[in-house]
Amino acid sequence: MNETASPRSEAKAVRRQALLDAAAALFAAQGFAGVSLDDLGAAVGVSGPAIYRHFSGKQAVLGALLVGVSEELLTGGSRAAGLAPGGEADDGGTSLRALVAFHVDFALSKPDVIRVQDRDFTSLSPEDQNAVRTLQLAYVDVWVEALRRLQPEASRAELRLRAQAVFGLINSTPHSVGRTRRDGGRVPAAPARKLLESMALAALTAPSATPSS
Repeated sequence: MNETASPRSEAKAVRRQALLDAAAALFAAQGFAGVSLDDLGAAVGVSGPAIYRHFSGKQAVLGALLVGVSEELLTGGSRAAGLAPGGEADDGGTSLRALVAFHVDFALSKPDVIRVQDRDFTSLSPEDQNAVRTLQLAYVDVWVEALRRLQPEASRAELRLRAQAVFGLINSTPHSVGRTRRDGGRVPAAPARKLLESMALAALTAPSATPSS
């Protein structure tokens, strides 16, 4: 059996990805409700109805976008932490640094997807909402396992809190990186990346608060 993709199937895959990239940008700028199939088609040079060759409708586009990115996070995070084939991290510190670098890179390269996830999650179908939540919980668990190697005395609830707080820190900043501010200054991407990684690691490894007696 020939496993080589045909030119037609390759072209279809390229067009599908182009539609998802356009959807991320349009949904981020205008909101899911403010974008039509005709808008999506025009962004990649096809008619609105042509999108039905790839997706069953606009909600299916949103589902493919957010489920796909959640799968990407889980696969990449597991690899970074050494929990999947290709992963090389072998201790808690190495795993955590790799995870932070991976997530910072993800956030800086996909700010539109993060905005869509935050704003339009409730526009997903119930099935896709469940799929995204399941994948995201599994991604949090990857971080929890890395943190447990460094902080075995901490509860899983505390470790989840640390991970989720760091997601908030990293995910909230991409639209401020590499853009001109109103005062004329800039936040260059390379220094911003290093700063985000340093801040994230500091938050993840901060001492636990002493419970009041």
